[in-house]
Amino acid sequence: MAEPVKRPYRSPARAAAAAVTRERIREAAGRLFTTQGFTATTMKQVAADAGVGERTLYDVFPTKAKLFGHTLAVATVGDEQPIRVAERPEIIVAHEADDPRQAIELFVAYGSDLLDRAGDLIMISVEAAGADPDMRAAADAGSRAHHEVMLAFAQALDARRALRPGLDPMSAADILYALSSPHMHQLLRRHRGWSARRYRTWLAEALERELLPHV
Repeated sequence: MAEPVKRPYRSPARAAAAAVTRERIREAAGRLFTTQGFTATTMKQVAADAGVGERTLYDVFPTKAKLFGHTLAVATVGDEQPIRVAERPEIIVAHEADDPRQAIELFVAYGSDLLDRAGDLIMISVEAAGADPDMRAAADAGSRAHHEVMLAFAQALDARRALRPGLDPMSAADILYALSSPHMHQLLRRHRGWSARRYRTWLAEALERELLPHV
């Protein structure tokens, strides 16, 4: 008779402590990456800022690229749950909204919050892409994922025959991709100092003009 398979014991207290440690590391890494850039930030600085030993940091994140990737991923979706942006409830609700203007407003609300959390880190990856192969891969992957989300939303509008005449889903996705890009967000929110409300209102109105039939 086969011996029963022993499952590894996982202590809830240990898991909670590990989650707190990861959060402290993320917060420290996010501050340093956005103020100093990827190249200038060292793992030693992150460990000191987070109040953990370097060995602990390397045990959790073996490389600076992995640390950055984790920090960006959690900032993007807002938590550690393995649920992609495309599968988040807010995006699904936007896809399913009957009123195309409401759909755009819901989509913009989620995207604006995402960029307020993660936009600075996304731009750090773009800026570091020329000097670091790992950051180049991360920036390219992020760009592809962003366009895929835009295309899925454009297709949802097209399925409801909500796109203006002559506009195909791919062209609509390209418009969404450009106007809701982290680059545009950086220019208006960070460089020009627009408030979150002003940015969100402008983007929703711009997308409605570009995507929907003119009444």
